[in-house]
Amino acid sequence: MNPLLEARDLHFDYGRGSLLIGVDLTLERGELVGLVGRNGSGKTTLLHLLLGLISPDRGGVRLDADPIERLSRGEVARRVAWVPGDGQPNFGFRVRELVAMGRNPHLGPFRPEGDEDRGQIDRALEMADLAPLADRPIPELSAGEWRRALIARALAQETPGLLLDEPTANLDIAHQLELLELLHGLTREGRAVLAALHDLSLASRYCDRLLVLSGGRIAAQGPPQMVLTEAGLAEFFGIRAKVRRTDTGLAIDAEGPVGMQR
Repeated sequence: MNPLLEARDLHFDYGRGSLLIGVDLTLERGELVGLVGRNGSGKTTLLHLLLGLISPDRGGVRLDADPIERLSRGEVARRVAWVPGDGQPNFGFRVRELVAMGRNPHLGPFRPEGDEDRGQIDRALEMADLAPLADRPIPELSAGEWRRALIARALAQETPGLLLDEPTANLDIAHQLELLELLHGLTREGRAVLAALHDLSLASRYCDRLLVLSGGRIAAQGPPQMVLTEAGLAEFFGIRAKVRRTDTGLAIDAEGPVGMQR
């Protein structure tokens, strides 16, 4: 089966030393993959490389078997949507106008919004629980509402792939669960989703597979129960923890940093 997204031997150097060294990964349709690792491990940089927003020093990325550097930005945007983890709402659009920007890759320069586009925008607003806020100016949104607006824009883009950088940041627990249920549901429709996540317990509950970025490499990958072991948490995250299996995933009871005595 041909993966939607494939990276081989990715190297990236910020000029202060190598951040990524020989990263290999694949993203298949129908799976939700969590990208996890400590702060500064290079998760955001890796996502930018996978989207073709920056170029690797070595190695390459293929999107639907096509080298990403040969695709236009519009072609990339019709295949994979992006939810960034940074940025602040500081412009005067309304929520619906922001979400409607997700249709731009499908419209072209001279085609106006049609019924199908408006239907996708309405659906994205509903899916992100933003329909009541559709006319609210972006600067009036809370941090969590802003995150959901970015997610709605990506949903309106209607792509087979979705990449997200810390999509649950600033969301209350109810919206975190709703979002991860939504992403999980998208994969059951055949879409491919890769999300950088911090909450390992939630990642274990919803992700089919985890990729651990550590030391510039994918240091471990596989089902959550194989990756999030007590030894793995100590090695890759620097924490002592007890791991318990539950009905919904893994419960991780952190006891402290490695080396710290009780």
